[in-house]
Amino acid sequence: MNKRLARIVPFCVDAAVSWFKAVLAAHDAGLLRESGMKIAVLGGGHGCYAAAADLSEQGHEVRFWRRDAQALQSLVQHPFIHLKDSEGERDVRIAKICPNIGDAIAGAELILIPSPAIAQLDIAKAMAPYLEDGQVVYLPPGTFGSYIMSEAVRAAGSKAEVSWAETGTLPWLVRKHGPDNVAVTMRATRLPTGVYPAKRSAHAMAVIKQAFPCIEPCEDALSGALMNAGPIIHPPLILMNAAPLQHFEAWDIHNEGTQQATRSVTDKLDNERIAIREAIGYKAPHFPLSDHYLNDQWMYGDSHSKLVDSGDWREKIDLHSHRYMTEDTMLGLAFLVSVANWAECDAPVANGLLAIAGGIVGRDLRLGERTLSALGLAHLSRADMHALLVEGRE
Repeated sequence: MNKRLARIVPFCVDAAVSWFKAVLAAHDAGLLRESGMKIAVLGGGHGCYAAAADLSEQGHEVRFWRRDAQALQSLVQHPFIHLKDSEGERDVRIAKICPNIGDAIAGAELILIPSPAIAQLDIAKAMAPYLEDGQVVYLPPGTFGSYIMSEAVRAAGSKAEVSWAETGTLPWLVRKHGPDNVAVTMRATRLPTGVYPAKRSAHAMAVIKQAFPCIEPCEDALSGALMNAGPIIHPPLILMNAAPLQHFEAWDIHNEGTQQATRSVTDKLDNERIAIREAIGYKAPHFPLSDHYLNDQWMYGDSHSKLVDSGDWREKIDLHSHRYMTEDTMLGLAFLVSVANWAECDAPVANGLLAIAGGIVGRDLRLGERTLSALGLAHLSRADMHALLVEGRE
């Protein structure tokens, strides 16, 4: 080795070592990300905008689509969502704004649909022609939409082998403030998740975990559906606050509306949900809703006080059109009551709340579209239901 090379080699080695140490330090500090996934976010609600912004910040390639193409035009012209959270405010660039749903789905590893359950059938029909083998669809929350959307896609002629998963809540406590502005109060710290069919759970959970590391496995999609917090929290709040909701211009059901009487009914309703889970054979953790109010063990950690302090939930709630009625009560609570009947589990509080809600909207909600009877599943034995949840339809 000549003298010049002898001087250069140690310098190069030292430089390489220094560079490697710097990379390790940056990795340990969370400054480096692995290559992100291609994620389609479908829908136009609060959670959809939070998802698009949050997942983009994580380094994923987000393709954003919503049914109302006109409402998407501002993002087509300026593909940034203004995000406000505990770290401050900033504009987050979204990789692809897609007026065509096919463009959003093509090549996506994960398809996220944080839309209300009332939109699931329309979205299923729109996405059916574009689904590909191996894709994972995640519904936060689902209200048993994993099964329902799978059936709708199959009925539309799709042969793609897709995994459908759902959890019990949105991954964000969020409200939109303007067309492309979102305020995130909290992010979920635990997301219990079930997959349909359950035989694809390992693949689905591995994909979802890249976007949501806080997911926790449930036995199957029905177990995941019975983690849904909305039908437990919101029906007591809107029904027991019906008078002030209709009297005042705006009312915070989570602050003034959450008094001891409301809490007592909510606790009883949640105890019925847990009893239904246990009657079917599902194991703990059941994520009791009391943790939402008393400690940091629930899906959002210590969430209730921050939710109240944010002021974002002082709002006008129409008892006929708000999603707390149309989604959480008319679909979610009705589904819970139907599962209780199928499991032969007494649920007087759930039945009573559903009857009161039916009195407000003027129809028998036990006959709703998202009951096991309406889905053609009420006749199944427990063994047949288990087989369906694990294997799916042929």
